[in-house]
Amino acid sequence: MTDQTDLDDPPMSLVAHLTELRDRLLRAVLAVLIGFIILFPFANEIYGFVSAPLRELMPEGSTMIATGVASPFLTPFKLSLVLAIFMAIPVILYQIWGFVAPGLYQKEKRIAMPLLASSVLLFYAGAAFAYFVVFPLIFAFFTSVGPENVQVMTDINSYLDFVLKLFLAFGIAFEMPIAAVILIWTGVTTPDALSKKRPYIIVGCFVFGMLLTPPDVISQSLLAIPMWLLFELGVFFGRLLEPTAQSVSDD
Repeated sequence: MTDQTDLDDPPMSLVAHLTELRDRLLRAVLAVLIGFIILFPFANEIYGFVSAPLRELMPEGSTMIATGVASPFLTPFKLSLVLAIFMAIPVILYQIWGFVAPGLYQKEKRIAMPLLASSVLLFYAGAAFAYFVVFPLIFAFFTSVGPENVQVMTDINSYLDFVLKLFLAFGIAFEMPIAAVILIWTGVTTPDALSKKRPYIIVGCFVFGMLLTPPDVISQSLLAIPMWLLFELGVFFGRLLEPTAQSVSDD
């Protein structure tokens, strides 16, 4: 049965929907722009922080290099822009939520809002896990296995592309509980059905890790194992949510 509060709001015209969408997109872009303006003056310091896991493990006398003419400027610029987007994710998701929320039932809103907040926190947790746990391990491995007559001098732009890929990979991987809960909540599957597919999920986690991380067992395992554990966490919370999900589908 539809909640009475869902019938109180009059329907909006197509023009009104498009106007609201434009306004929300502009707010999201403005949030990114403000973040970039704040961060860019500290771009070099931020790059120093991001590159610290590698620089601390480089052999004595080695240094990072810039092979492109404009790389000393463009690389910190790109990092500041990506970090501004990264920081603006809560604002961007809130604008998306504000646009789609009027079309949801009250029961759906009560569940969707915690899921939205959790997805943001899990994405940040994945990026933090990559920086503080994964980077020191994989960079220690990379800098120790090279030929003795090859000096480690990493290009700053290549390094940034590498770490941004890992930040994104781990941020997405840590969304595994949210994906499991949404599948259960929407009735696409059940906790028992997901549990029976556990062997395939584990293999899929390692395949995902193989595709999105460097070709070494350490980084692949550091992505796959947390994904599997987070999948189990999602199944656990899905069992708690299953009665609510059944109630929503009945309505």
